[in-house]
Amino acid sequence: MMAMSCKDDKGGIMDNGKYVRYTPEQIEALERVYHECPKPSSLRRQQLIRECPILSNIEPKQIKVWFQNRRCREKQRKESSRLHSVNRKLAAMNKLLIEENERLQKQVSHLTAHATNDTSCESVVTNGQRRLTPQHPPRDASTPAGLLSIAEETLAEFLSKATGTAIEWVQMPGMKPGPDSIGIVSIAHGCNGVAARACGLVALEPTRVAEILKDRPSWFRDCRAVNILNVLPTGTGGSIEILYMQLYAPTTLATARDFLLLRYTSVTQDGSLVVCERSLTNIQNGPSIPPVANFVRAEMLASGYLIRPCEGGGSIIHIVDHMDLEAYSVPEVLRPLYESSTMLAQKMTIMALRQLRQIALEVSQSGAPNNWGRRPAELRALSQRLSRGFNEALNGFTTEGWSLMATDGVDDVTVLVNSSPEKLMGLILPTPNGYSSVTNVVLCAKASMLLQNVPPALLLRFLREHRSEWADYNIDAYTAAAVKLGPCSLPGGQIGNFGGQVILPLAHTIEHEELLEVIKMEGVGHCAEDALVSGDMFLLQLCNGMDENAVGMCAELIFAPIDASFADDAPLLPSGFRIIPLDPIKGGSSPNRTLDLASALDIGGSRTRPSSNYYVASGSARSVMTIAFEFACESHMQETVAALARQYVRTVISSVQKVASALSSNMNSNGALQAPLGTPEAHILARWISRSYSFYLGAELLKSGNERSENVLKLLWSHSDAIMCCSLKAMPVFTFANQAGLDMLETTLVALQDISLEKVLDEHGRKGLFTEFAQIMQQGFVCLQGGVCSSSMGRPVSYERAVAWKVVNEEENAHCLAFMFINWSFV
Repeated sequence: MMAMSCKDDKGGIMDNGKYVRYTPEQIEALERVYHECPKPSSLRRQQLIRECPILSNIEPKQIKVWFQNRRCREKQRKESSRLHSVNRKLAAMNKLLIEENERLQKQVSHLTAHATNDTSCESVVTNGQRRLTPQHPPRDASTPAGLLSIAEETLAEFLSKATGTAIEWVQMPGMKPGPDSIGIVSIAHGCNGVAARACGLVALEPTRVAEILKDRPSWFRDCRAVNILNVLPTGTGGSIEILYMQLYAPTTLATARDFLLLRYTSVTQDGSLVVCERSLTNIQNGPSIPPVANFVRAEMLASGYLIRPCEGGGSIIHIVDHMDLEAYSVPEVLRPLYESSTMLAQKMTIMALRQLRQIALEVSQSGAPNNWGRRPAELRALSQRLSRGFNEALNGFTTEGWSLMATDGVDDVTVLVNSSPEKLMGLILPTPNGYSSVTNVVLCAKASMLLQNVPPALLLRFLREHRSEWADYNIDAYTAAAVKLGPCSLPGGQIGNFGGQVILPLAHTIEHEELLEVIKMEGVGHCAEDALVSGDMFLLQLCNGMDENAVGMCAELIFAPIDASFADDAPLLPSGFRIIPLDPIKGGSSPNRTLDLASALDIGGSRTRPSSNYYVASGSARSVMTIAFEFACESHMQETVAALARQYVRTVISSVQKVASALSSNMNSNGALQAPLGTPEAHILARWISRSYSFYLGAELLKSGNERSENVLKLLWSHSDAIMCCSLKAMPVFTFANQAGLDMLETTLVALQDISLEKVLDEHGRKGLFTEFAQIMQQGFVCLQGGVCSSSMGRPVSYERAVAWKVVNEEENAHCLAFMFINWSFV
């Protein structure tokens, strides 16, 4: 064998001990080839020697060793860089934890002193809540000196919240600090309004961090606009800005919020960059904006960002968001949403950290385009357009051209119409006679409803994976016709096939909290004779909040038809769902556990299922779902399309209620979903799997002598290794998986049957299985070497080894193939 060692660029060692020294010109020529092809074939190396005269005295074997050494050095450099990065991150996180511990000790001392002193201390108690320091008398903001005084006061209040004891912070449920976490996230306990705090490490310089965070509409999806009304430079190189900010309402049942703010940017004595904000309320002679129609003026208390440079690069950032959202102005059922610090943390505070980490990741990867030809920043812009377009349609501001249409006598669905040129730009509607007409009207039908005992994440997963249960493809095709110019052939491989829809990946954001994907539906048309709109249809889709463990996270499914060009400026008409939890979360669960709704919908409530803790739903008792769908048409069709839109939304509401009812009825009093494995078929299959394994491999799969079928199924379901079965067909699809198998495939029992074995195994695995298939059927089993496969979401999964065996029924006929993937993990 060839002795390998990583030498420097000037030479390498051959297997016979001969040392080869390369000239700078030769190294330069080899480096050029290396950057094009790090692992050239034998023919490519010989071609290189022929094309480069300066390499003519080098043997092909020596060239091969040079490339081996070069790859080895590259690997070592990357590993060294990764370890240095991890070390810096751990050091920074350790510093944060030390500071947090010191702050908690101060808070304990403060609370102890508060308990022993009289009521003359700086905090006062009102209605059971601990308020901040007493209100200062109104400040005069008519002069620059007055504004600077307000700014300095805001800075002090913000720092006392970020690093002091002005607010009693408690760790946010479900957010545990650690080197792989997004940061340390806390929510306020017992303060007026709602408040959240986060601190973490980001691999960006402080000035870049401040630039991103000050551009709030780019990362805070609920932010409609931030207008700078005035800028006042300070003598220390900072600035004071007067801002007017508008936030979208998250549901049709509430009104949008706006703020008049002072923002102060400065540098502290230790070199930290600070951006802090507060509302300009109770200010004498200050700037003012009269009340704006369709907005409720809310208050931002001292909030902001403390950004400190980190040794070795990057920044340590402290974020505080503190608001009074005027909860009294919304219906009582929605007040928990406006009084929830957890919701503020999820929607705003954590989102800021995620945006910073996502941009830092893109910078480190040089923003290389994916297989769709889109750079990460372009994909973020697409998801932002989808989210913003959905919020615009849901809010329907008159300043954006929306006006209310007359009802049909029932007020459950609201229909708005928009004919502004900005909304209609680029929309073209094909007609049955073969001509295209430019649409001049966009309609939006929207509604909200209250859901009981339905975990938002589980309901969203069902809506995403089972579109045919609620969507009318004819209506989809009609809406797609406004932007569909012709056959759309998009690159990218199929990674999931749910209920007739093919899901193609575009992007996952950091921590996989957001999915951007393309939905392909084949052979869809709203009328058979209309060739223009029949055929394949594509939707750009955004998914948020599918993680059941994300406490207080709203779930969103937003989609819009896309045309053949898939251009960055292509028109988008977003539609979709938003499900917002209203009550405290109970329990916790795996993000992939769901209910077999397909069977539940078929049988209604006729079949009783045994109570089980196999699934634990971390859902809220109540949530509000908001639905908004957009339709483009010509003005003379406005009334007809409005009637269609109303009826369609009512049909969707009915379908969703049916799904939600099935989900809710299969939850027990502890919030646990009834096991979908209680059918006799499931118990029989579990017994066949266990017995076949023991017969062919001579070992017990389940460590129990209890042969009761209920016990066998329970042990199989909770087995630590991923066990799954697939059909014995030309194109095998999965028919069963235990909990570890579902987690590995990143799917649910409902969607399992839509995943083929071919899509999970890589080329090496498929070839190996094809080669060993005859042996499996003949001797009953085969042991497979470790490798890499893919989840249904396209994520690579490594496994140490695998076993495949034939599952036989009572008559000893082959029923299916079973696989067990041992020691698997996501790469």
